Amino acid sequence: MKTFLIPASLLVLCVAAASANAAPGTVLRNDKLYSQPSAASKQAGSVAKGASVNILAKQGGWLRVTSGKSTGWIRLLSVRAGAGGLGGAGLGDVVGAATTRSDPSRVVAVAGLRGLNDEDLKQARFNGAELAKLNTWQATPAQARGFAAQAGLKTADVAALPAPQPAQTSSPWGDN
Repeated sequence: MKTFLIPASLLVLCVAAASANAAPGTVLRNDKLYSQPSAASKQAGSVAKGASVNILAKQGGWLRVTSGKSTGWIRLLSVRAGAGGLGGAGLGDVVGAATTRSDPSRVVAVAGLRGLNDEDLKQARFNGAELAKLNTWQATPAQARGFAAQAGLKTADVAALPAPQPAQTSSPWGDN
């Protein structure tokens, strides 16, 4: 009997520790759960908009979550971290992000960048030579027109954007 209690106790402790390390989140749109952090992997379940999840891990643009009895990987942009729920239109989140002073030493999540981690982003520096190299790959207007013609695209006149104006110093948002 005692030999059974030790593994059972360890299992209970592991489950408790895993749930203690989980962060709450809210699903922002109906989405699928995948068995691996890839849309090409097998579907492991689905979650509805507004569902509460526990975030277990992050890998690239994916989060490993549990929702009810389902566990799987969901796209990072489909989940809002925190226990606040959907909160209506989400205006508070936008205003909060726009009016909160950020810590410049803190690296934030950047969705859509593959192969970059926090350390890569912290070490990033401007490289004028690489920018010049990138500019050599741009298409000329004649090349762009030729490509568009091959694809059957037609030209359309679009009004130019207004010229940028200098920043206003009397902003109600202060220096945020």
